[in-house]
Amino acid sequence: MAVQVVGRSVMTSDQTEHQARSVGSGGWVVSFLPGRTLTIEQATAAMQAAEAIAYLKLLADQVGLTTLETVGLAIQESPWSEMIPGNTCARRSWRRGWLEK
Repeated sequence: MAVQVVGRSVMTSDQTEHQARSVGSGGWVVSFLPGRTLTIEQATAAMQAAEAIAYLKLLADQVGLTTLETVGLAIQESPWSEMIPGNTCARRSWRRGWLEK
């Protein structure tokens, strides 16, 4: 995954067709977030998310699911309640962990 800034005005990636463009005064717009002006850090994060989704699509295809099905199923808590040695997330939701930070 490699987000690149070209000429200080366009952000591209070799993993996705999405782009981000500078609109001046430190603002950036991202192709899949129309109507929003972001900081360069936010635009970079959005581009990295687009790259991650492109990779997730490849994995979802291998499982025979759509990208949205994969995300929807994977974000649910595991129905298996036993603790797995070395797995600190087995008994608590990673979503709660992220929200608590």
